[in-house]
This record gives sequence, C-alpha cells and structure tokens, in this order.
Amino acid sequence: MTITYFKRYRMEADLRKLPAHWPPPPPGYHFLPWQEDLLEVHAEVKYLSFRHEMDAQLFPCFTDPAACRRLMNDIVSRAGFLPGGTWLAAYQREVGGLLEPCGTIQVIVDSFGEGWIQNVGVVPEHRRRGVGSTLLRYCLTGCAQAGLTKVHLEVTAENLPALRLYEKVGFFVVRTLFKPAELTFR
Repeated sequence: MTITYFKRYRMEADLRKLPAHWPPPPPGYHFLPWQEDLLEVHAEVKYLSFRHEMDAQLFPCFTDPAACRRLMNDIVSRAGFLPGGTWLAAYQREVGGLLEPCGTIQVIVDSFGEGWIQNVGVVPEHRRRGVGSTLLRYCLTGCAQAGLTKVHLEVTAENLPALRLYEKVGFFVVRTLFKPAELTFR
C-alpha cells in the first residue's frame, strides 16, 4: 500500500461582501433548485464530474456511481443540509429540447451556523463556460438568504482552475491541509 499526501486549501467566503448583482447565467444553461426527486441526477453528475479527476484518489467514492448515490443520500440526510444552497445545472441545446444535467453543488450548515460546500462538480465537456461560477453564485446567494455569513470549502492545491474559480467569486485561503490517500493505479 502506497500512501501519498494531497495538499489542500481550506477557503472561506464572507457572504456579507457578496456583490449586489451577479452576471447572468451562460446562454442555454438552466439552474434548478434542490428537489428530492433530483437526488439521483445530482449523484450521476457528481460521478461524471469527478470519476477521472485527481480528487478521485482522495475520495474513491467518486469512481463509483452507487457510492456517489450513497454520498448524496448522506449529504441530504444530514441535519444541516441546506436545500437553498444546493443546485443542479443543466444545458439545453435548443429551445424546448431536453435538459442535459451537467453541474451540481451542495451545502451543509455546521453547528456554528457556517456553510460548508460539499462538492462543486461540472462534467468535463461543460467546464470553462461559466457553469461552475454560476453554480457558486446561486449557492452563495441561497446561503446568504438563509442567514449565513460565512461559507467554506476545500480544494486540492493542484487543481488550479478550481482554485482560480473560487478566488474569482470571493473565496480566500484560510488554511493549508495535507490529506492522506492510498494511491490506486488505474
């Protein structure tokens, strides 16, 4: 068994400093608030977003659709689950066409009344189109509407696109962590 350590940043956003107006969502994308009947879809998008990413080494559940369903069930079953901070992104190629789920975000509120973003997942073919930043904006707005003033997340330091995205919407690094993970070779 080979163990490695992943450098991760804990980041925080002060919701009292949110902009009054956000840019509009990217064309063709729809952002759906949490509904219980979308749990399976959130799980599938989580799997498709992370299965081949470096975080799958740290969180092996991302490599298995059934494990992603269990993870989503665990998230929404927690006492602090915040529906208003949980969103699904979907792309519609043409007006009246089918919606193609492509992004997910979820939040849990801790005992101190602070939000913790669980995952920001965007499937690879929809990255760098504004989906992740829009998911974050909807999530942060929902957290602020619920009365939260701080939201946290963690990101693997090597994931520079995600790190830059989080900084762009107002997150800043508050702590550096090293998380152990067993290396698996696929």
